[in-house]
Amino acid sequence: MAWLFLVLSGLLETVWATALASSRGFTRLWPTVVFVVALVLSMGGLALALRSIPIGTGYAVWVGIGAVGTAVVGMAWLGEPVGVAKILCLLLIVAGIVGLKLLH
Repeated sequence: MAWLFLVLSGLLETVWATALASSRGFTRLWPTVVFVVALVLSMGGLALALRSIPIGTGYAVWVGIGAVGTAVVGMAWLGEPVGVAKILCLLLIVAGIVGLKLLH
């Protein structure tokens, strides 16, 4: 169950990071509300996951999921450039996340 909380919290990190960018410095109401709600849920889920997953592993997986998810959102929907090197680097992060799970 802890790993489910961790993965969902990582996905919520993608939501709050994207909402943060959309809030334009907290000047837009709804993206700011989404940011706050997703941030609280993401941190809460991380806290629950860290009850049984070591902090080094849990935090690295959480950040990795959020970073990869945010990069994918940026490339898929926000017009950020896509390149082979960028995709390979993101795949390396995913490999690291999977490795940490397998070693846990």
